[in-house]
Amino acid sequence: MVDVILGLQWGDEGKGKIVDVLTPDYNLVARFQGGPNAGHTLVFNNNKFILNLIPSGIFRENTLNIIGNGVVIDPVTLKKEIEKLLSSEISDVKERLLISKRASLILPTHKALDSASEKSQGDGKIGSTLRGVGPAYQSKIGRTALRVGDILTPLFNQKYSAIKKLHLKLLEVLNPGSVTEISEEEFMESIEYLKKLKIIDSESFIQDALSRGDKLLAEGAQGTLLDIDFGTYPFVTSSNTTIAGVCSGLGVNPRQIGNVYGVFKGYCTRVGNGPFPTEQDNETGEMLRKTGNEFGATTGRPRRCGWLDLPALKYAVQLNGVSHLIMTKPDVLSGMETIPVCTHYLLHDNQKINYLPYDLEKDIKNPIYNNMPGWKNSLSEVDSYNKLPTEFINYKKFIEDYVKVPVYAVSVGPGREQILYAEKGGIRV
Repeated sequence: MVDVILGLQWGDEGKGKIVDVLTPDYNLVARFQGGPNAGHTLVFNNNKFILNLIPSGIFRENTLNIIGNGVVIDPVTLKKEIEKLLSSEISDVKERLLISKRASLILPTHKALDSASEKSQGDGKIGSTLRGVGPAYQSKIGRTALRVGDILTPLFNQKYSAIKKLHLKLLEVLNPGSVTEISEEEFMESIEYLKKLKIIDSESFIQDALSRGDKLLAEGAQGTLLDIDFGTYPFVTSSNTTIAGVCSGLGVNPRQIGNVYGVFKGYCTRVGNGPFPTEQDNETGEMLRKTGNEFGATTGRPRRCGWLDLPALKYAVQLNGVSHLIMTKPDVLSGMETIPVCTHYLLHDNQKINYLPYDLEKDIKNPIYNNMPGWKNSLSEVDSYNKLPTEFINYKKFIEDYVKVPVYAVSVGPGREQILYAEKGGIRV
């Protein structure tokens, strides 16, 4: 059986920590989309780790971790990430990390194209992380990509030279006269490093494991509202961040999917440009940013902050068939007298709706809020679900009643042990 963890907002919901906490129940953990634009932060034993490509199950011994075919891989980033884990004495990283032959590679020219594309769009830029992810997916769809399996063939250098030549032509079109020498030395060194790792036919490997009764946890990157099809287009990522991406990004079929864990914050954040109806571009937003340490794990950019958007959350729940909700960071809201929650949108024709319109930025006039009573005491020190304040329980129930899915667990801090389970009445360490 394949269980899935997905983000239900614009990313940065805390999925990495949840994967780490749930991993002991699984034999395999697999990333199915995205690339080094993801930043999954985990904190334990007074250490902080940020993963960009490696699945968040890598910190649990005896669990295999797979980078699936739907991921785009920067060999340079992957090499650095592995070496950092090894220097931190995370055991058997190379033995427990498997890489799909079908995963596409991010080339040095992809990064150059990413930067040139953003510059060419001026004020209308997407807000890319400039990691080459978008151009790598464009190469994949355009059927010109280099894949991990290609590095094992004698034709790799020939294929690389051909796509590099194509990219240089595109760069000249985007920014005439600006093409400089593309640095390749570190990339080629990382390709040699990648050759020594465990490269597999991942779809066959996964199906064989499932047929033996192994359990797999699929780890999503970014969030539902950044999905290339269903997100706030064009301000989205370049992959399917929703449940559909699991099947195409790992080679599993829909009947093999079991539980779907949807992770969301008790408020909303967004990095980069694009619509954000409940954004608080004011002192409140700054307070949420400071208290919640809302800065991108990958880019360091400050995140835009705002109130919880229930129409958007319900949209994400329905798209993904979420069976279990997991709320993170409600501790950031502690001490507020009231907590506004968006329940509807007011359109420019004064029509009131409770669903996402085609264009969030142009169609919506104002969000409509319901003010919920806040809780005074900090949640971060609560060690049992039964000790959570009544005001928070009411806040949680309001969300559950709106989206029609129960909150399975609540994260009240960055630590592994700071998870409260509604069904279990306490903390699982």
